[in-house]
Amino acid sequence: MYTATLLSDPARPRLDRAAAESLRKAWGGGALRWLEAGVAAEFRLESMPGNLWEVWAGLQAIGIDLAVQRTAGRRKRLLIADMDSTMIRQECIDELAAFAGAGERVAAITAQAMNGEIDFEPALRARVALLAGLPERAIAEVLASRITPMPGGRSLVATMQANGAWTALVSGGFTAFTGPVAAMLGFDEHRANRLEIRDGRLAGTVAAPILGRAAKVEALEEIAGRLGLAEAEVMAVGDGANDLGMLARAGAGVALHAKPAVAAQCDLRVNHGDLTALLFLQGYARDEFVA
Repeated sequence: MYTATLLSDPARPRLDRAAAESLRKAWGGGALRWLEAGVAAEFRLESMPGNLWEVWAGLQAIGIDLAVQRTAGRRKRLLIADMDSTMIRQECIDELAAFAGAGERVAAITAQAMNGEIDFEPALRARVALLAGLPERAIAEVLASRITPMPGGRSLVATMQANGAWTALVSGGFTAFTGPVAAMLGFDEHRANRLEIRDGRLAGTVAAPILGRAAKVEALEEIAGRLGLAEAEVMAVGDGANDLGMLARAGAGVALHAKPAVAAQCDLRVNHGDLTALLFLQGYARDEFVA
């Protein structure tokens, strides 16, 4: 048995009953269940539709996301989440670079790395080198004035925790940011790279080993193993090329507002909804969310 989920942005609801019912009937689905009026709905299917991606593309044009997944085991017991442009709206290293006067150069390297055009580790080292000499206090200033959570993040973490899940923030960014962001959003744990600081200034280097694509997969394996969970019980979310390994290994790997090259390799794609889409994909209705 499969479940088809239709999603739109809660800030701009676009899912109407006519569109949802039209698709349900075309695919011979079961009764329509509204998870939130105008935002999310689902219905059951006997088999995977052969024209899924053609229908998906048509719905994308009107601001609606579509996902079809096996019904059994949809509710996950472990959330592994990327941070930059996933749990927060920004790329922390790009914001730091603005303080260092290297914003454009760093942002260009970030874009290449997230698109998979260059390897993550050398890209990270090159970007961090451009931050050398930046006062350590810039980190606190960026956190206070430039970092904002992605909508729905607090509800995602709190609701999964209330239903027995463990949550981990696993980032290719820096512990100086994952610590405060994890605390702000309520994550159980966090992992990231460590910026090296000397005499109150960024040294322009990152402590080894670097947490990149392989390390994110290792984190998923280690945390799931520690908790006695199968990888099928994991939901992972990210947007960049260095997230692809963990997205592929997780039972539900969600590409959230992802780079095209990343989204193309994922079956669960959220381009219009916010982080609450990950709850809708698990079958939670809005009245089950924890604030």
